[in-house]
Amino acid sequence: MLNSQAAELLTMLAGAPPLASTPIEARRQAATRAVSLTGDVTELAAVDDVLVDTVPVRVYRPSVSPGLPVVAFAHGGGWSIGNLDTHDRMARDLAARSGAVVVAIDFRLAPEHPFPAGLDDCVGVLRRLLQDGAGLAVDPARVAVCGESSGANLLAAACQSLRGTGIVHQVLIYPVLDLAGVGATESYRAFGESGYFHSTEDIAHIVRDYAGTADVRDPRLSPARAADLSGLPPATILTAELDPVRDEAEAYAGRLGDAGVPVELRRFDGQIHAFVSFAGVLEDGVRGRAWIADRIRQALF
Repeated sequence: MLNSQAAELLTMLAGAPPLASTPIEARRQAATRAVSLTGDVTELAAVDDVLVDTVPVRVYRPSVSPGLPVVAFAHGGGWSIGNLDTHDRMARDLAARSGAVVVAIDFRLAPEHPFPAGLDDCVGVLRRLLQDGAGLAVDPARVAVCGESSGANLLAAACQSLRGTGIVHQVLIYPVLDLAGVGATESYRAFGESGYFHSTEDIAHIVRDYAGTADVRDPRLSPARAADLSGLPPATILTAELDPVRDEAEAYAGRLGDAGVPVELRRFDGQIHAFVSFAGVLEDGVRGRAWIADRIRQALF
């Protein structure tokens, strides 16, 4: 059953034109206008915009003490919308609750920069964090990742690319993991046409924008298609019951466990895709962030 607060949110968001017929700039402006729904602005010890090599990042410090563990964060938005500002409140919240430094990656967006641009940006930042803390006075031996939706896709793929390099933990929030399987699962059939935030057609459209001419079966695009998941970082995976991508995320959790990777899976019943972003109006969004932060704290401290 749809959560009552989620139902109110969907009513608030109703009436928008179909995603496929909405210009990309209009979608980006809508995401900016929705920032007030993403929670309060949590004050931190320091927040700075810097470059890691050529990639813009925003560094959230709960303390100015050097040597803290670090979480690389990648926002959701279908690889094509969202930025450091749209997910600023979520990143602040995770830093404050976990006690770790959060480095939010402002990766390049599709369709202007299709695959593999965004993935390359995330991998590049992670390499630097693992090598020398990217000059940010963080502990390169305690690096985790946390991604939401399409951002979780990028960081799941990055963890596969950087297997064995020392990433301590991966947090995947309702991840989109099988771009070749859009519409193919029971959760797609049940919720892809139900008006629960994103439709199957919406997801297919943003996948085309991101993938371009690449083969969507490539594990760098579809991490769930990787043949071997052994040796990946321990994982925390959060799913929403009424989400078209629920089944692929939960199947990935099962495959990680079968491959010997420690994994913790939690499904939020009654919830929709993106609910953790909307913590300003959804109590389950607050609960989801608290659980994620607790898992990060357990992994890094």
